[in-house]
Amino acid sequence: MKMVAPWTRFYSNSCCLCCHVRTGTILLGVWYLLINAVVLLILLSALANPDEYRVSSSELRGNLDFIDEANIYIAIAISVLMIVICAMATYGAYKQRSAWIIPFFCYQIFDFALNTLVAITVLVYPNSIQEYIRQLPPEIPYRDDIMSVNPTCLVLIILLFFSIILTFKSYLISCVWNCYRYINGRNASDVLVYVTSSDTTVLLPPYSDTAATGTAKEPPPPYVSA
Repeated sequence: MKMVAPWTRFYSNSCCLCCHVRTGTILLGVWYLLINAVVLLILLSALANPDEYRVSSSELRGNLDFIDEANIYIAIAISVLMIVICAMATYGAYKQRSAWIIPFFCYQIFDFALNTLVAITVLVYPNSIQEYIRQLPPEIPYRDDIMSVNPTCLVLIILLFFSIILTFKSYLISCVWNCYRYINGRNASDVLVYVTSSDTTVLLPPYSDTAATGTAKEPPPPYVSA
């Protein structure tokens, strides 16, 4: 009879493009790692040359500069933290250590919740979109075209866009979660097989010793009728 591994019975081990969940999690971790590395390089460049990335308050119609040193330092710290989290997830999926994947999974949940709150805000306060677009610099491409769109249609387009993003993010969350369960189930199954094999070795003597012991015994006495 063919034995089926217990971790393959309750959830899927495959993800997009028919890849294994471990492979998908590794690719996802590397992708996030590259994105945050590029963002970190841009932030370091902005910190080295602040005049090239500075937007004055008059252009934003606000009271503060769009980019200052405090915001850059905070963004750099977040980028470094994200690089560490993505590297941990990639290493944990590659070495099959489920605990290393938990920070990346928590980040995915936080990101999903944050995007959900933004979508709810757009739905509850639809006029905030027009106000936000009106505060953007005039040099932003298609700014005037977006302002001329019907507010109801603009809200529907943005909600559709957020729905697609949330669906995709939920799929990535399920991929990482299945990878976590797969690694946990495989590690637990390996321990169970080891313990069972050890108990079998201790409790059951070899067949040759059992056969030799059985032939060495004397036959029972003959039956005598009363």
